[in-house]
Amino acid sequence: MDVSDRSHTLCFPPLTLTPAAQLLRLPPTLAALVATFALTTFAQYPPPASYQNILTSPLNSNITVAYKQPPAGTCTTAFTTQKQYTGYIGIPPYTLAPIQQNYSVNTFFWFVEARQTPETAPLTVWLNGGPGSSSMVGFFNEVGPCEVVQTTDGSYGTQYRMYGWDRASNMLFIDQPNQVGFSYDSTTNASYDLLHDEVFEPLTAPSAGLPGFMYLNGTFGTANEENGSSYSTANTTEIAAETIWHFLQSWLAAFPQYNPATRPNVTRPITSSVPAGVNLFTESYGGHYAPAFANFFEQQNQRRRNGSIPSNSTLAINLESVGIMNGLVDDLIQDYYYPLFAYNNTYGIEAISSTVELNTISQYSAQCVTAIQSCRAAMNSTDAEGYGDVASTNTLCEAAQLTCANTTASYASAGYDVYDIRQKLPSPDPPAAYQEYLNNASVLAAIGARVNYTESNPYVQHAFISTGDTIRGGGIQDLAYLLSLGIRVALIYGDADFICNWYGGEAISLAIAQQMAGMNPSTLALNAPSSTVLPATYASAFPAAGYSEIVVNNSYIGGEVRQFGNLSFSRVYDSGHFVPYFQPETAFTIFARVLGGTEVATGEPIDLSTYSTTGPANSSYVNAVPPAPSPTCWVRSWNATCSASDTQAMLAGSGVVANGIFYQDSDSVSLPHSSVAAGVPGSPLSSSSTIGAGPAKSNGGSSTELTGVYTATSTPSPTGKGGAAGVRPARWAWAGEGPLLAFVLSCTMGLVMML
Repeated sequence: MDVSDRSHTLCFPPLTLTPAAQLLRLPPTLAALVATFALTTFAQYPPPASYQNILTSPLNSNITVAYKQPPAGTCTTAFTTQKQYTGYIGIPPYTLAPIQQNYSVNTFFWFVEARQTPETAPLTVWLNGGPGSSSMVGFFNEVGPCEVVQTTDGSYGTQYRMYGWDRASNMLFIDQPNQVGFSYDSTTNASYDLLHDEVFEPLTAPSAGLPGFMYLNGTFGTANEENGSSYSTANTTEIAAETIWHFLQSWLAAFPQYNPATRPNVTRPITSSVPAGVNLFTESYGGHYAPAFANFFEQQNQRRRNGSIPSNSTLAINLESVGIMNGLVDDLIQDYYYPLFAYNNTYGIEAISSTVELNTISQYSAQCVTAIQSCRAAMNSTDAEGYGDVASTNTLCEAAQLTCANTTASYASAGYDVYDIRQKLPSPDPPAAYQEYLNNASVLAAIGARVNYTESNPYVQHAFISTGDTIRGGGIQDLAYLLSLGIRVALIYGDADFICNWYGGEAISLAIAQQMAGMNPSTLALNAPSSTVLPATYASAFPAAGYSEIVVNNSYIGGEVRQFGNLSFSRVYDSGHFVPYFQPETAFTIFARVLGGTEVATGEPIDLSTYSTTGPANSSYVNAVPPAPSPTCWVRSWNATCSASDTQAMLAGSGVVANGIFYQDSDSVSLPHSSVAAGVPGSPLSSSSTIGAGPAKSNGGSSTELTGVYTATSTPSPTGKGGAAGVRPARWAWAGEGPLLAFVLSCTMGLVMML
């Protein structure tokens, strides 16, 4: 693609320069682009969307399914034979009755086949969190089949990801709830203020002093009222669960070849007569989504069996496993661990003082706990369905949410990254170039996107805040119930994350086990697998299980795991909030072993009805703090990645924006020094292309393979822990390398967007 051509196809131009005198100092390719773009209006809209297939849902004629196969190169996969589908499922107003859904729901999806035998491979649904964060975060920066890289002319393309989860499963990524990522209610031309993270309808001119590259005109979903009276999206997890159930009904009906219930079983033992299930993996606020969504799926399955809903016009969604990565499951349990982790963590970083730690714990006990209990009592008596329709309960729960947010205030004021205690703000990791790629007109056309891409939607988060959704609870009970049905539950936590730290994650795992004490064998599903453990056994056996080392390859240990029966808790070494970004091989290895029902520590086959890990009672590995990363100011993630001096320079009208990155001085603009091969829509990588900056590779013998998962037969000796090849380095230098995103979103209400 020619540089001058790119200037006309990028929906939001990637480069401008002020003052114009600096133009002469730029490299020729950059200077040409600047000459085309300097001080122009930053506006372009998605091309008209077209699809190869538009049909009505086989189960509901009011629901539409529109999809296409993106041109080769749009997302480069390990094998060219892997099929991909992108598109929308459109749900008309009032489909979710009795929920007050007076708006259309157009949910975007991106599906990719497994690298091997997709016709028999498991199906995994991936959801990012927020609430309000796009699953394209996970697709391009964590577990998807491809990642975005920069080429020598400054443009962006894709390479396959070595440890993409398509290595072991068919993968379905969903932008939800409505208004998130590429999903929307109705398309609306509007202006997007990147500095203040606000959408203005109709199109408006930028405020005085704000340069054009910070104010983008494009097509979005409706910008909702912030007072909670007019949200065209879910405002509670329970509503989102029902929406996704309807989505999956139509998706599985439209793509029956990937529905595990209708084809050969590969994830259960061959002797099992139970159909293979769907796997649900989530991250961050997905700690709320996964338990509620999975519980609702199972409730619907029961309604199908007892005739409450028709079985001839619905499909069972049988879950095989549920995985939560650095998830917020229950504030009542996890908020206590914020001050503990901030002061006393395995990195030896004292982000707060001992006095502040003790004061915050006291505040949690005296204020946060009481507020949560009041919210839950009101919810149970007035809004048991969780639809957020009772104003007084919403007000009480929202107030509790804000009260409990104070448990993170002292850490945040110290300037540390909430997603990685090893880094001070602004944080460059993971970078944001995938957002530049997704807003390229050729990419938007390739995937049939009807709106411009935004990573996180503050209006969706505000909707959930307005009901106090995060405080309402229920996740522990839901996960215990899933275990009682024989569904595998895996909790996976990077040990450098603060906002969903592993101390709290470990406490969640113990609370789930304790919740099982009150269950009896009658709660077991009729079709529960033979490996299902009696529920009450977890209460004593899981805490008694020791920590075993997670052997990732023949030279590296990636963490530790406590596992009993179908419940596992994994601590992943040297990883921030986004485990698959920082530790791609370890994250994939755990994922694949959970899907296979094997020992998480080694991958060996086990009898889950009796298996328990052995080892120390506590995970005590001490980490080393890596060197501080170099900053990168991503325009599309301004408040997360840019410094105060960057903002001052930008508002003063100086600086350069090159390929989505802001530089205070044009001399700092850089491009990859060596050739980088990358695919773009319609121009895939040739089979002979060399991946110049491809996915991280481990030094283990099996790690250079594009398929398979490592099974350990012994513990590496000498033991390798942390910093091994195959681990994302502390700074994945931006010269066409690595996944690209920047995440932190600070909301005006003082709460953190959990991606």
